[in-house]
Formats: sequence, C-alpha cells, structure tokens
Amino acid sequence: MPMEPIPDLASLSLADIARLAEEHKLPPVERWNPTHCGDSEMRIARDGTWFHQGSPIGRPAMVRLFSTILRREADGGYVLVTPVEKLDIQVEDAPFVAVEMKVERVGKDAVLAFRLNTGDIVTANAEHPLRFEPREDGPRPYLRVRGELDAVVARSVYYELAQRAIEGGETPPGVWSAGSFFPIEPAA
Repeated sequence: MPMEPIPDLASLSLADIARLAEEHKLPPVERWNPTHCGDSEMRIARDGTWFHQGSPIGRPAMVRLFSTILRREADGGYVLVTPVEKLDIQVEDAPFVAVEMKVERVGKDAVLAFRLNTGDIVTANAEHPLRFEPREDGPRPYLRVRGELDAVVARSVYYELAQRAIEGGETPPGVWSAGSFFPIEPAA
C-alpha cells in the first residue's frame, strides 16, 4: 500500500491538521512484546537522517514506514518492534525533527502545529508538550510526538519560537499552544 504524499503545512487549516492527525493510524507497538532479536544495524543521526549499515536510507517512504514501528523502552533505549520481533536502533538525539511550524491565532489562543521530517504533523498541546532543555549554547527545544518519542525542533523553527516568546511578553518567556503554556527557561 503506497504512502500518501507529505502535505504542505502552509496550505492546511487547523481543522485539516486535526483531521490528518486523527486519520493517521499507527500500529499498536506499545502492546507488542516479542522476544528481543538483536540489532537492526540502524541509526538515526542528530539531523534526523536514518542509516542502515552505515549508509543513509534514501527512500523517504521507508523511513516513514520504519518510524511507525519505533518505540522507546523503559531503559531509555529505542527499538523497532513488530508482533514477532524487536530490534535495537541507535538514536543520537531524538528520533524525529520538527522541520516546519504553522501558527494560527495569537497569545493564549495560539495553536502551533509542527511538521516532522517524516511528514507527520503534531500540534503542541498538553498531550504533546514542548520542552526546552538547557544547554551551554542556549535552550534546546523538543516536542513530544507519541509515547516516549520526541522530536528535536530544528534551529530555524526554534528561532520562530523564540521570536514568538519575545513578542508574547510573558514572564518567564514562553509560547502558548492549544491552551497550554510552554516556558522556554525551566522553572528555578
């Protein structure tokens, strides 16, 4: 079954985004508990590139397919899981990258939707929070995608978030989305 083309986020309304998110059915990986079978020889680099045996996976449809069977384990490791096998996969930072953001409305009524490098669309809200981890070079933003899986927010998108936070005038600085506030700096 061929995968649908990745939608252009700029052309979608909030209703379109909500409909697409609802229609996107994922396998129930959280209910699958097969025996561990070994290493997949796959790696997800910091920039979101997927590799197999050291070579980039060049087919976006394959990456999208593999991303649907990805799960984070209780020990913090990542696996690709099916009903009959479980294989380790190395993840350098986060398994997804939020590469584009669409904003509708302003202030406390704002809604921020993110397109991931896999084509998935996630709206920041209480179920899919944004968090900003302190780093030496400034806060690093992450978006909860599903389960224990996160997307690192691409630097260009982070700059958009930072600009919104500055313009919002909140103390501490942060952004609103779908009725939730996400401070850029962690509480002291």
